[in-house]
Amino acid sequence: MFRFEKLFVYSHAVREVCVQSQKGLSHQLTESTAATLGIPAAQAAQLVQSLHVLSHHILFYNLTSPEQILAVFPESFHSSLKNLITKILLENSATWKTEALSNQISLPQLKDLDWRVHMVTSSDSVSRMSVPSCLVQLQISSGSSESVSSVTVELSRESLDTILDGLGRIRDQLSVVAGK
Repeated sequence: MFRFEKLFVYSHAVREVCVQSQKGLSHQLTESTAATLGIPAAQAAQLVQSLHVLSHHILFYNLTSPEQILAVFPESFHSSLKNLITKILLENSATWKTEALSNQISLPQLKDLDWRVHMVTSSDSVSRMSVPSCLVQLQISSGSSESVSSVTVELSRESLDTILDGLGRIRDQLSVVAGK
């Protein structure tokens, strides 16, 4: 009976360390792990860090089956512990993935683009000529929010030529890469 209780305590401790380590290394988690498992704090910190890296590896590579996760462990790893950690990772990976997606930082997205040519009077007092410029209006939604902001940029002919030339070079480079 004593052996079963001890195994239960250790499996519960392993479960707690696996779940808590996913968030990262903390002094409190390291100390409680060291006390529960009866190991030095340095080993507990290494264990927490290793489990943190393992859980992120599982999420990053989208390992969703026991076979995929078991393949990550070395052959010499204790089989019962390997199976327990695999089970814990599988149970929690969906929750961790949801949390990661909800905290994901995303770039602004272009929703709409409008442009027009605008004639601007030259600032040169000698010649009161009209100089064409391009007004570009961008509608941008930022990240996870539904708000749309508007940005208007006025470009001279030279600036517009430079931008178009740069975009043409990017297009050519992408064509070369896609052709390979």
